[in-house]
Amino acid sequence: MNRRSAIAATALVLLATLLPAGARAQAAEDAPPPPPLALESLTIQPAAPGPETLCQLKVKIANRGDKAATAFGFDVTVSGQHLPVYDNQLFLKVVPAGETVELALYNFWTSETGRPAPADGKMPVEVTLREARWVKVGDDKGVEVWELQDAIQGLPVSVKTVVTLKK
Repeated sequence: MNRRSAIAATALVLLATLLPAGARAQAAEDAPPPPPLALESLTIQPAAPGPETLCQLKVKIANRGDKAATAFGFDVTVSGQHLPVYDNQLFLKVVPAGETVELALYNFWTSETGRPAPADGKMPVEVTLREARWVKVGDDKGVEVWELQDAIQGLPVSVKTVVTLKK
């Protein structure tokens, strides 16, 4: 290979290496910021329930924003079936800016009319935070006052797990 061919080959290798890196950098710049709220974990107790067992459901909400959040609206599915109890409910617990708070949701049964226990013993559970609001918490003569602010953008966010039922 002569000198000119070697330089051209090196230039092509460098060009091929640098273009994808530049494209990746541009994609990172164009990516939307992460949502200000995240569901960090989902806890179900008991951890290995049997059929027809009442389960406690909790989620941890992380507030990455710079204001307090509240008025959380959730969607919950158990074994692929939507639980309608959440349709018209908002949970009014304040999650301060930069903090993570555990929130107890409604209990549910591992099986009920129209939703039998899964035959394979694997029960998927998904919790979606579909809406929330920023809130300003103040004090008026010793009384805590909440002033709801704008709806929080970047939702919905979800967390899911699969519970293994004991036999």
